[in-house]
Amino acid sequence: MQIPDAAQWSATFDIDRATQAWLDTLSAAQRAHSNAYVDGGYWLLLWNLLWGLGIAALLLSGRRSARLRDWTQGITAHRGLQTLLYGAVYLLLTWLLSLPLTIYQGFHREHQYGLATQSFMPWFGEQCISLALLIVLGAPFIALLYWIVRRTGQAWWAWGGALATLYTLFVIVIAPLFIDPLFNTYVPLPPGPTRDSILSLARANGIPSDDVYVFNASRQTTRISANVGGALGTTRIALNDNLLERTSLPEIRAVMAHEMGHYVLHHIWRSTIYLGVLAFVALLLLDRAFDRALQRWGTRLGIRDRADVAGLPLAAALLSVLGLLATPITNTISRSEESEADIFGLNAAREPQAFASVAIRLASYRKLDPGALEELLMYDHPSGRTRVHMAMQWLKENPPP
Repeated sequence: MQIPDAAQWSATFDIDRATQAWLDTLSAAQRAHSNAYVDGGYWLLLWNLLWGLGIAALLLSGRRSARLRDWTQGITAHRGLQTLLYGAVYLLLTWLLSLPLTIYQGFHREHQYGLATQSFMPWFGEQCISLALLIVLGAPFIALLYWIVRRTGQAWWAWGGALATLYTLFVIVIAPLFIDPLFNTYVPLPPGPTRDSILSLARANGIPSDDVYVFNASRQTTRISANVGGALGTTRIALNDNLLERTSLPEIRAVMAHEMGHYVLHHIWRSTIYLGVLAFVALLLLDRAFDRALQRWGTRLGIRDRADVAGLPLAAALLSVLGLLATPITNTISRSEESEADIFGLNAAREPQAFASVAIRLASYRKLDPGALEELLMYDHPSGRTRVHMAMQWLKENPPP
C-alpha cells in the first residue's frame, strides 16, 4: 500500500490536500476509463427498461399471454398449479428474450472494461444456474401472489407487500448455505495473521462467527469484495480471493470492518423493512395503474381481471417503470447504509489510509468524483472522493500517536 506524500500524517495535515493527493494517484486515463463504464451504466438503465417493455409488448400482442394461460388450463384444472406453470414458462421466456442484452451487459461489456475473467461457456453455465434459481424461487412467488390476489380482493396489494418482504428475508437467510455455493467454492481461510485479525474484529463487535471463508471470485471477476451475509443463524464472514491476494492486511481489515458494520448496524433488517415499504407503495400504485390499463386494453389482450395470470406481462411492465422512477430512493437507502458502515469500519479497524486506498481501488468501476446531483440520484454507494475525504477527516480527528 503506497500512501501519497501529501496524505501522510504531519502536524500540518490538511484534509482537502490529503484527499486530492489520494485522488491524484489515478491517472487521467484510468479515471476516463471508469467514468465511461459508469456513464454507460446509466444508459443501460434506460435500455433495460425499454427492452423489458418490448418483451412485455411481444407477450401481450396477439393475445400470446392469454394463449399461454389457456394452455396451462388444458394441462391442469387446479388454479394454483396453472399459475405456477404459467409463472415458470413466463420466467423462461423472458430470460430467453433478454439473453442478447444480458450477454452484452454481463459478458461482453465486463470484458471490454477488464472486469471479467471468465470465458463464455462457464459464464453461460452460471447464467443457466441463475435461470434455474429464478424459476425455483420465482414461480412459487408468482403463484402465491396470485393466490393472494384471488383471496383478498381490493386489499391484495397490502398482503402482496407482506409476501414480498417475507420472500426477501427468506432469500437472505438461505443464500449463504444454498445459493452462493452454486457459483463459488467457499473454504475456510487458513490460520495466520489475516484470519486472526478478522476474527478479532468480529469478536470485538459481537459477530457470532468462529471462522472466516474465502471464495474463488477470481475465476469470474477482477473486483475485490467481501461480505458478512445471512441471518437467523446462517451468518457467514467471507472475502474473495482477489481481496486476499491483491491487497495488504490493513486494506483487508478496512474492508472487513466495513462489512461487519452492516451486520452490527442491522442493515439487513433495515433494508428488508425499507424495501418492504417500497413494495407496499409499488403494489398500491400498480393496483391503480393496472385497473386503468385493464379497462382500456383488457378485452383486446384477453386479460379477464387482475387475478388473471395472463396479465403478468402487463403488471411486470408497469412495475419496471415504477422501479426506474424509484431508483433515486433505493440508491439513497443503500448509500446511507454504506456511509454508516464506512464510519463504523473506520472506528473499528482504525485504518484510514487503507480505507482510502480501497476507495481508490474501487474506482476501476466506480466514478471517482461525480457531480453532487449525480451522486445524490444515481449512486448506491458514496463516491470515491466522499469516502477518501471521510477517511482523511477521521485521521485528522484521530491522529496517530
